[in-house]
Amino acid sequence: MAFGKTGIDWRSTIAAVWRSNRHFLKPITQVELIAPDSLLGIDEQKALLYKNTENFLRGKPSSHALLWGARGVGKTSLIKTLLTRYHTYGLRIIEIPKADLHLLPDITDDLREHHHHFILYCDDLTFEEGQREYDLLKSTMEGALETPPTNVLIYATSNRHSLLPAKLAANFNRDLRPELAHSEMDDEYSLAERFGLSLSFEAMDKEIYLAIIDQLFKGKQIDRSALHEEALSFADNRGGYSGRTARHFLTHYQIYM
Repeated sequence: MAFGKTGIDWRSTIAAVWRSNRHFLKPITQVELIAPDSLLGIDEQKALLYKNTENFLRGKPSSHALLWGARGVGKTSLIKTLLTRYHTYGLRIIEIPKADLHLLPDITDDLREHHHHFILYCDDLTFEEGQREYDLLKSTMEGALETPPTNVLIYATSNRHSLLPAKLAANFNRDLRPELAHSEMDDEYSLAERFGLSLSFEAMDKEIYLAIIDQLFKGKQIDRSALHEEALSFADNRGGYSGRTARHFLTHYQIYM
C-alpha cells in the first residue's frame, strides 16, 4: 500500500519530519544526502551502525540505537548517511522532535503495515525533571500488550549517555543516589538501557580536525600550512575541534578570506 494514514507516498519520499505547529508529517523534498566517506575519525561507530541497520533491513536481529557524546563530531551526520546508503533498499527516516514523543504510538500505528522500514529519529534526546515523554518512548521500543512493529527502529542522538537532567546526573556521579533516588531517575536510566546499541563519540582531536579541513578544501590552490594555522585559530576561538567547526571555517573563509 503506497498511501497510508500518514498521507505520504513512501515509494518516492525517503524522509519526513513531524511539524508540531501544523500537526502533520511533512515529506522532505530536499534531503541532505551525506557521503559516508566524508565522516572522518568515527569508523568504528559507522561500521556498527551500518551493520545494525543492514540487519534491520534484512529482517535479522537489530537494536534501537543511541549515539551519544561530544558535540559536533558527526552523530547527526552519521544518521543522515543512512539514507545515502540504504534508501534504495527501502529505508525511510522520520524525524520527530523530543517534545512530540507522546505521538510515537500513533505514528507507529500508521507505519506498522508498510513494507518499508522506518527509523524514527530524535535529535538531542535528553529529559528534564518532570518530563514523562520517556514512558511512551519505552513502550514504543519494547511494546506493552501489543508487540512493537518489526519495521520500525528508534535512533537517537544525545550529548549525554544517561539522558538524565544534568543536575541529577552530576549528583548521581558523586554517588549521592541513595539520597536522591526516585522513580524518574530510575525510569530514565532504564530508558537508556533500552537502546541495545550504544555508540559513544569522543571529542575530536587536532589531527582529525585538520584532515576534515583538508577534505573540505580539496582541489583549492591554498597554502596548506597557512590554511591549517587559520583553521586552528578559528577552532580555538570557538571552543575546540569538531566537524561543525570545520564547516563553519569553510563558510568563514569563503566570505572573508
